[in-house]
Amino acid sequence: MEGILNDYVVGKSSKMKTPKLASFRLVAALTCLQFAFAMYATFLLYHMSSSVGQRSGADFSWASRIAHHWTQFVEHSHAPSSTQEVPAGDFLAEVCEHEEIDFLQKKSDDALMIKLKRELYDEVLAFQEESSGTETLAELMRMESKWSPKGPSVPKITVILNHFKRKTLCAQLDSLLNQTLPFHHVWVLSFGSPSELSLRRIVESYNNSRISFISSSYDFKYYGRFQMALQTEADFVYILDDDMIPGKKMLEILSHVAGTDKYRNSVLGSIGRILPFRQKDFTFPSYRKFRSKEAGLYLPDPAYDITVDKIVQVDFLSSSWFLSADLVKTLFVETPFTFMTGEDLHLSYQLQKYRNAGSYVLPVDPNDKETWGDSEHRLAYVSETTVIFKDIVQVRDDQWWRALSTGYITQWAAMNPQKIDALFYAHSLDEVKALSPLLEKFRKTVGRKAYIAVSGGSSSCSCEEAVAVLGWPKVVCKERRFKIFDLEVGAISGVSNSEVPVVQAVYSSLKGLLKIHNPSLLIAVDDIDANVKNALRMAAEGSSNGTALVLLPKTAVSKALWMADLRPTALPNWNRMRITVNIITQNRASSLQRLLGSLQQAHYLGDEVRLSFNMDSKVDEETLKVVGSFRWAQGPKLVRRRIIQGGLIRAVSESWYPSDDDEFGLLLEDDIEVSPYYYLWIKYALLAYHYDPQVSLPELSSISLYTPRLVEVVKERPKWNATEFFKRIHPNTPYLHQLPCSWGALFFPKHWREFYAYMNARFTEDAKNNPVQIPKSRTNGWQASWKKFLIDMMYLRGYVSLYPNFPSQASFSTNHMEPGAHISAKNNVVNHHKEDFEVPLMGDDFTSLLPAGKMPPASKLPVLNLFNQAASLKGLKAAGAKLGQDVIGCDKAEIVVVDGSTGLPGNCSRF
Repeated sequence: MEGILNDYVVGKSSKMKTPKLASFRLVAALTCLQFAFAMYATFLLYHMSSSVGQRSGADFSWASRIAHHWTQFVEHSHAPSSTQEVPAGDFLAEVCEHEEIDFLQKKSDDALMIKLKRELYDEVLAFQEESSGTETLAELMRMESKWSPKGPSVPKITVILNHFKRKTLCAQLDSLLNQTLPFHHVWVLSFGSPSELSLRRIVESYNNSRISFISSSYDFKYYGRFQMALQTEADFVYILDDDMIPGKKMLEILSHVAGTDKYRNSVLGSIGRILPFRQKDFTFPSYRKFRSKEAGLYLPDPAYDITVDKIVQVDFLSSSWFLSADLVKTLFVETPFTFMTGEDLHLSYQLQKYRNAGSYVLPVDPNDKETWGDSEHRLAYVSETTVIFKDIVQVRDDQWWRALSTGYITQWAAMNPQKIDALFYAHSLDEVKALSPLLEKFRKTVGRKAYIAVSGGSSSCSCEEAVAVLGWPKVVCKERRFKIFDLEVGAISGVSNSEVPVVQAVYSSLKGLLKIHNPSLLIAVDDIDANVKNALRMAAEGSSNGTALVLLPKTAVSKALWMADLRPTALPNWNRMRITVNIITQNRASSLQRLLGSLQQAHYLGDEVRLSFNMDSKVDEETLKVVGSFRWAQGPKLVRRRIIQGGLIRAVSESWYPSDDDEFGLLLEDDIEVSPYYYLWIKYALLAYHYDPQVSLPELSSISLYTPRLVEVVKERPKWNATEFFKRIHPNTPYLHQLPCSWGALFFPKHWREFYAYMNARFTEDAKNNPVQIPKSRTNGWQASWKKFLIDMMYLRGYVSLYPNFPSQASFSTNHMEPGAHISAKNNVVNHHKEDFEVPLMGDDFTSLLPAGKMPPASKLPVLNLFNQAASLKGLKAAGAKLGQDVIGCDKAEIVVVDGSTGLPGNCSRF
């Protein structure tokens, strides 16, 4: 520039004509000079004002980043050689204020309270030590971590200080500026504070570009600081109340622990609370209840000499929170109960519910205050902002109870897992009404426990509305006692056309409730919203307790009241059995249509039921059309047809073979008709006598739908009435009979495989060649009968079938005695009278007729031998062993034992 000016002056003095090039150079030089001064002034102002950076978005715009680089350049030129920016000491001393603490730490002299609090703390620590392990501070710092102040991975930490009236800002900033791990940024927040001006002066006096002041005349309350935390680009956020002055090692300790595999999905802090435990009257007290062990814990609690020397999981943290920036957004998944208070509990609740993240209070070194996150605990007693008012206590009590009621697994819940029989879920008031009979049956049955959860929120199914439908007093919605849970689905979904919020809210709440209460069954109606159904299914499938999801048609709820009479040990197996209906048909199309019509009218409780048609080679055209056009709504339909005529013995025995131990086969010839309640009888019996782990009845091989009126195996075939026979025990007791039923019976998989193997070893076209001859049994002469071989096997091995027994011999199936392979056959000399075989079908709920209105215990079931004579299970085995005609020879006190997976005989065993 000096050269250009000289050229210009020399040119003028010599009166030479100024060339155009020289003029252009002069203008350019002056413009550059002006721009340089403007830039210098701008960045000088930027450097001098620490609040400008934040208000102008220092972290978030390209312009601010350029400014940041210029600031570093200026600082390098003008700042002292220290790594920290040091404010002017005199000016700082002038603006800083300090809290006056003129009292000692409060200490309790209540011996009982000290004892109760210490006992509860020890119980919590012992449980956590056993379940997940706890560590001292030294042990934590020895754990491998992703982060280290010396690298290679140094975490960026944004510290957020929220201030209102306390005079602690300087103490906090001094501590943070001297941390063993430097912070990335400090944001000092002042929302609606009467001390805004003094807070601003303090921040400006530190003259540190990493410390920013953010203020608003509007008070964003306790959630504002978390809303600000969403803006950080750091790895972690450390949010501090104005009563927390952390030791100089806190950032290093917090980041190290947060970098371990065990605690990386956690929120860490220095003060926490464990929520109330349930009292003896099954209610929960207020968290502020005086002289109550169940009121929970405040940790650490110097008043009761409780210090935290090992890391402890708490229900929520107070006063400080250290968590990854990614976890902060979880706080706002659900609309908070209130924005006035309770952000601490809401954060921990949301983190557990949606991120499976825990809340932990870190241990300290009692001899090193620099490891404390709360170096001056007395500050918690200074300001009026911490005074607990009665209305605030009520709000917070309501809040934590709401959290517990919507699936928050508190320390009490983790330490005291509950066990209930059923949890009902209703998404609408119509569903509440539909489920109410079964819910009430559970609640009125001695020894049973059931609760109901409703969607709540904006779905028009709130707790108050639901209890009105159930006829319960409204006070149950306010009691801190388990009975009904309002999930407040609207807190997350709000106004939305998407199914995602609803699925998320229902699933996450029920997941927690299932873990807390461990119900055997999760019950809802089958026409519930498809998205809600998926949420229920996911929650049930993810349950560690093996909770079974039961989706009942609304019309079937009243038909399933016997569910409450099952043993709790049987209930989880509700969905295990799979039943296949196997129809044997050939040329009785009209009979087949009658059977199919009765099957369609039955109650299936929402279960899937497979239907299989088995036709011989000579099936007629009309039957083929009936089979082909039939639509089965309960499950898959299968059709099988033989190429070569096999006859009835093959048509029946080869109609079904189990795929596993939970598949059962119901065999029905086409002249049979079933009751609308046949499936309920089968399912009830299976759950009561086969799927109850507390019941041992290995001799049970089938369940009959039919009640016989004759003693079938005696030559004279005398009439027989079970109701009359058992009237001294109970006229309608079910009973065990050694005779298998061929007119509607469900066969068990293990015994049917055994029957296959037995028939394979013993089948012969000529009955005279059969080596088994049961004394005084007319079955010895039966020709080409699959039932004859089954009778032989059951007699030799002591097996039985379960039979119904109701007034007038009403049954779940009947035989219409229509001409077929046996009835009216030319070589059948036995006369069959319809009245001896045709029985009335059960047309109403049968459970009220049972002894005490339910299936009797297995040990109380009476036993009949093949000839309808009273016997015992041991006596049946003894008779079979005495005959000694099984496929392998055994001693008189032994019977054949088979391989359950193959049905093949293995060895002899004493009985």
